[in-house]
Amino acid sequence: MRIDEILKKKRTLSFEVFPPKKDGGEEYGKLIKTIDELKGLNPDFISVTYGASGTNARSAAEVAGHIKNMGLEPLAHITGGPSSPADIDALAQKLQNLGVENILALRGDKPAEYDADYCKHFAHASDLEEYLSKYGFCMGAACYPEGHIESDTLYSDIENLKKKVESGAAFFITQMFFDNAYYYRLLHEAQRMGINVPIIAGIMPLTGIRNLNKIKSMCGSTVPIEFRNMIEVYSKSPAALREVGINYAVYQITDLVAKGAAGVHIYTMNRADYAAEIISRLKNTINEFFKAE
Repeated sequence: MRIDEILKKKRTLSFEVFPPKKDGGEEYGKLIKTIDELKGLNPDFISVTYGASGTNARSAAEVAGHIKNMGLEPLAHITGGPSSPADIDALAQKLQNLGVENILALRGDKPAEYDADYCKHFAHASDLEEYLSKYGFCMGAACYPEGHIESDTLYSDIENLKKKVESGAAFFITQMFFDNAYYYRLLHEAQRMGINVPIIAGIMPLTGIRNLNKIKSMCGSTVPIEFRNMIEVYSKSPAALREVGINYAVYQITDLVAKGAAGVHIYTMNRADYAAEIISRLKNTINEFFKAE
């Protein structure tokens, strides 16, 4: 089923997984087990990403096909940055053959080891969307509550979101954020600038001290000082730190639901146990507020 059609009926709950760097083997088996466990949490869809270099795009497509065969809706990422038109055609055709209806069109973050030719064919996600329009997918796109790290201002970034909508984006999923105020500001300013497609909130349980600086450099997400202090205080106790991160994700989601977010997308990092604990603590909220209207 197309995700834009699901969003017309209900608030969505979804998860993200990524394939192992190498095809097959023990890691692939672990991922399939993770997806099976996530299925038990009744998501509306599961997205499948792949590395910035595009080397495991085919493996990601196969994972998306597996999700489809399990009776779930996959959202397959397609990254334009490292890809040629021939690469995109081959991947899109493979996804169609697997029955995948939904894709997330991305330019992709530029890896440090790539030069200016990284985006030789698809300089922007909107360029990729226009190219993919011939395939008839339901297309989503990414957005950044605090503005893309390469944009001068949030407003110039929102102008790019308008281009994505004009090029075919039917919904957005945000990059991870830890201060809900930025998400609400994005909604307000996007609507004010004429963007009316659903914007799904992306949430990642932050359970490790090493992730703090990586997150800031990767996506520019601010970690509120109160949350950062808790992470640092409990950094020597993995069990306590895990609890802090999951509790904070639960708080964020509870607040987002109360204020009408179109959906919640949990970046699981292939940890079904994190997702299961979050959903367990939100059982009544999900039963009440994520049902079809």
